[in-house]
Amino acid sequence: MKEFSVIIEKDEDGYFVASVPSLRGCHTQAKSLDTLIKRIKEAIELCLEVEKPISNEFIGVQKVAVN
Repeated sequence: MKEFSVIIEKDEDGYFVASVPSLRGCHTQAKSLDTLIKRIKEAIELCLEVEKPISNEFIGVQKVAVN
């Protein structure tokens, strides 16, 4: 069993968008979080068939203000 950090955002149209930083191009979207989690699991499985994950450690999110 492998674990991946998943970034989840909500876009301006109300869709939830998930991406996996350690798997380039691994992302999906859905109207509900339940559906999103199912879809990102499927996307991760598909990405792992063609790509080896890069090893990085998720540290956190930081807001930065600029003018």
